[in-house]
Amino acid sequence: MAQAHKAWIVVISGLGVNLSLGVLYSWGVISAALIDQLHWTATQTQIPYMLASAIFAVSMIPAGRLQDKYGPKIVLLFASILAGAGFILSGFALNVWGLSLFFGVVFGLSMGFGYASPSPAAVKWFHPKHRGLITGLVVSGFGLAPVYIAPLSNFLLSRFGLSSTFMILGVLFFCTLLFFSFVVKNPSADHVPIVLKRSRGKESKSSVPDKDFFEMLKTKDFYLVWLMFLCGTFAGLKIIGQMAKIGQEQASMENSFLLVIVYAIFNFLGRISWGSISDRIGRGLSLLLMFSIQVIVFMIFEFLTQPFTLLVGKSLIGFTFGGMLTVFPAITADLYGTKHLGVNYGVMITAWGVGGVLGPLLGGLTRDYTGDFRMSYFIAMLISVAGLLLSFVLIRRMKRIPGLAKTS
Repeated sequence: MAQAHKAWIVVISGLGVNLSLGVLYSWGVISAALIDQLHWTATQTQIPYMLASAIFAVSMIPAGRLQDKYGPKIVLLFASILAGAGFILSGFALNVWGLSLFFGVVFGLSMGFGYASPSPAAVKWFHPKHRGLITGLVVSGFGLAPVYIAPLSNFLLSRFGLSSTFMILGVLFFCTLLFFSFVVKNPSADHVPIVLKRSRGKESKSSVPDKDFFEMLKTKDFYLVWLMFLCGTFAGLKIIGQMAKIGQEQASMENSFLLVIVYAIFNFLGRISWGSISDRIGRGLSLLLMFSIQVIVFMIFEFLTQPFTLLVGKSLIGFTFGGMLTVFPAITADLYGTKHLGVNYGVMITAWGVGGVLGPLLGGLTRDYTGDFRMSYFIAMLISVAGLLLSFVLIRRMKRIPGLAKTS
């Protein structure tokens, strides 16, 4: 019982870490303020955002290696310092270069180091058959964060302005991450993985040998999964950074930050739901279903011109996008084990970083040059179709790997 109690504390604390780091998905509120108050272009507002996405992904590699070697505490301590510094210094540098450096680079590093720590630690406490569920619970905080950050940012922006908003958020994130750094821990070497009662999840057998990232890079499966990860994140991140503006311009929403909140709720639900779903029906089939939903939604997205219909469309995108951020770390653990999961997933999530650069950049450019978001939706649909087709390949390949046939 004591071990189970400790395990769930790690899971809940990991969720708390991601609740702090998930401010990235509320960038739409800040970008709208930069356009309205400082007269930035849509493309300019995406530069700090896409830099943060890229640095986040790239820094996951050294952060994952440190987590695997020294444990999550020291990595989270470093993340707390970077988070506070990144936001507070951003408040003193409200220009493209300043926010690119302090939000994009410094806070981007914080996200990478913070995100790399909780999931590998949490899944080590539980049996491999629960990887999807546990990963989903931990990373769900990242998707749920805009539920409180969006209205909080909107309130702070209206009451104190951009500069003070950044500083207040910096203090908040420093304190929360510092606290959780003392709670998230790896289990002891002799720990027996916990099996949840009444679990009907598909058995994820431990017969797949642990591989480090050098061995992982030699496999064809890595490049297939990496490319699918890129497709899923490119499409989603392409419009997340401009979500509030889409609500204002496409559906005449006055309180467009509500779009960010609703999106975040379904992103959160997706991370929890698809983790459990993938444990039951397999990772590949889960991704096939998610990409199918995205293709349909992006196909009709430009016609969602009423607040309610736009909220429904955004909710479906959030539900599937959140699910992908749960399924891909589980696939990484399925294919290459948990011993080196921190650095292995750090390498895998570089796909998210590439999508985080190309998606928002292309989204901002198409909005500035065409005057609307229709081209963005069309490109996102094509990328989702590519991910859908690759899902069939993944299902077939995973069925051929001993010990993974039931997780395909």
